Amino acid sequence: MQPRTRFTRSGNVHIAYQVVGEGPFDLVYVPGWVSHVELAWEEPTLASFLERLASFSRLIVFDKRGTGLSDRVPDDQLPSHEERMDDIRAVMDAAGSERAAFFGVSEGGGLAALFAATYPQRTTALVLCGSFAKRIWSPDYPWAPTPEQREREYEVVEREWGGMMDVAHYVPTMVNDEAFKERLATYMRRAASPGAAVTLLRMNTRLDYRAVLPAIRVPTLVVHRLGDLDVSIENGRYLAKHIPDARLVELPGNDHLPWVGKPTHDADRVLATVLVTDIVGSTELAARIGDRAFTSLLDRHHHMVRRELSRFRGHEVNTTGDGFIATFDGPGRAIRCAFGIRDGARELGLATRAGLHTGEVEDRAGEIGGIAVNIGARVAAMADVNETLVSSTVKDLVTGAGIAFADRGARILKGVPGEWRLYAAS
Repeated sequence: MQPRTRFTRSGNVHIAYQVVGEGPFDLVYVPGWVSHVELAWEEPTLASFLERLASFSRLIVFDKRGTGLSDRVPDDQLPSHEERMDDIRAVMDAAGSERAAFFGVSEGGGLAALFAATYPQRTTALVLCGSFAKRIWSPDYPWAPTPEQREREYEVVEREWGGMMDVAHYVPTMVNDEAFKERLATYMRRAASPGAAVTLLRMNTRLDYRAVLPAIRVPTLVVHRLGDLDVSIENGRYLAKHIPDARLVELPGNDHLPWVGKPTHDADRVLATVLVTDIVGSTELAARIGDRAFTSLLDRHHHMVRRELSRFRGHEVNTTGDGFIATFDGPGRAIRCAFGIRDGARELGLATRAGLHTGEVEDRAGEIGGIAVNIGARVAAMADVNETLVSSTVKDLVTGAGIAFADRGARILKGVPGEWRLYAAS
């Protein structure tokens, strides 16, 4: 049965909340962007997630003012941080909770972190899931969305709110589940109006909790998915680095919503350098010399690439027509292998391009996945003819290895959050 919804006053605003479970400690669930405490139990994936939390705690859930069943507020009078913390205290008081652990999701993580730093006497522990310290790009926080990306998001939300929004960026594993997308659209539509949704997004863009992090003195766990397409893993790493004694757990998967995602316990995660290569102008070349001659040339190219991979201890993952995807246990060897492939292709009269990135990959019976693979492919697509283009991660890891780099500037990689500085290796 759905838990009973109660209301408590915080100033002049009514805040909707529920209490679920009878565990040995209180756990306050701080939702992200928008929420609806009753509709949450009608979405099977979210209901299962909340039931799991309530199985070991006395779970307290609520709707932030302006969303769900809490009082709506004018779009030009959205709450301050202080008012939002007042709302949490009002809910805890109404629920009879003196002290609680906090579970903050996405934007809710920042509010939970601020509460923990301000009211340590009422906070036993803190969990930040898919959260961030800042939501707009700056030179010292380069993995956040750029102002231009946020503006495009505002436009999309305002135009498509309440309809079948494109969920590929938030929950890619559910992109083909039409029933889920319909339920999610209903949930969002009833959680906030289009104007409130956009205004809350704009407010989130201005958030910056970085100065708060060193003041957090409660046990803290940061949980983040490696391939989160909406909030990059670098956000979680930043939080864990700047909160004293915080523990970071990096989970596999690309979904942003924590209650969505397929189990991936059978995947091994390793740090690897991903090399992606292809032949430039292969289609035109095949048309010019004919299929038979091109097939013979392609066989010679593949033999040469595999020779170079063996020479530099590379592991062939996949052959994509005229290109290769391979992994290496060291970025220096990967770059030198890319040079060898480039030089070998030139001897065959071919032009190539290569892209490299170092990151954690998921290995499933020889098939690899994860955002590091996507980044490697995006970097390769931006390389010029006969160029070996690498991410800043690769460059930083081979300092002192005798490899020269030319700065190619900051780039936007399709489907990958933030800006990435790329370098041409030589």
